[in-house]
Formats: sequence, structure tokens, C-alpha cells
Amino acid sequence: MRWVFVVCEAVFGPPFAEAVLEVGTPLFEGLAADVVDTGFVVAAGEPPVTTAAVRVRGGALVGLVLVGGRRTWEPAEPAALSPGWLAAAGSRGGVVVVLAAPGTLPDPEQVATAEATKVAFSAALGEARAAGRLLHGMADLTVEDA
Repeated sequence: MRWVFVVCEAVFGPPFAEAVLEVGTPLFEGLAADVVDTGFVVAAGEPPVTTAAVRVRGGALVGLVLVGGRRTWEPAEPAALSPGWLAAAGSRGGVVVVLAAPGTLPDPEQVATAEATKVAFSAALGEARAAGRLLHGMADLTVEDA
């Protein structure tokens, strides 16, 4: 399970928080079914409101709740979130969650610089979006006491 957290500029209003999730082939089919049951759609246009929730505790993502609270996907270790990402998520009260098909995201260790990583990441998501290999939806932000 691999998470990438991005703060995106918006045409109108404050920036928004995006959480991109990529899992391996053995988990993808089950996770894809869960996100579709939650209200996610193929990523094109605005993400729909879903029954998903992103759980945050102590400045880290600790889970993604799906299927009306009946399923939770948790990282092996809490995933640290930047103050900017937390502020963007908090200002909108939600997070755009994107599920990427296995093998979509570039390996950051194969890219020479941080800027090149951003470019490779954006290009990979753009290609996957055009090919219909991304699912997205708007998830509520749930901040829990540490």
C-alpha cells in the first residue's frame, strides 16, 4: 500500500488535499470494489461526494473508511501528513482520494531530483486518468484525538 499526499491549487477557493493510493495486484480488485461501492467513479471531472472518510490522528493518516463504515483500509504505519496538506483538508472538510491501478505511480528512487519526481508523478497520473485507470471520490476528513 503506497500513499502519496498532494496539495492542489483550485481554480476557485482554497487549495484542496489529495490522497493518491496505489496497492499491489493482490489487493487491488478488493479495494477497487470497495471504493466503487462507496461512490467512487472513474476519474474525470469533479470527484463525487462519497461515503468514504479519511481518518487522521496525530498529524498522520491512520485509515481510509469505505462502504459506509463497514471497511477500513489502514497503512502498516501511520502516514505522516504535511501541515499544508492538513490545512487544505481542514479548510475544505474533506479530501479527494484517488485509487491508482497497480504500477501507475513512478518509483521515486528511480528519479534523480524532487522536481523530476513531481513531473514524473504528474505525467503518470495524467496518462492513467486519460486511460481510465484511476478512480476518485471526495472523502470526509475525520480528525481523531491522539
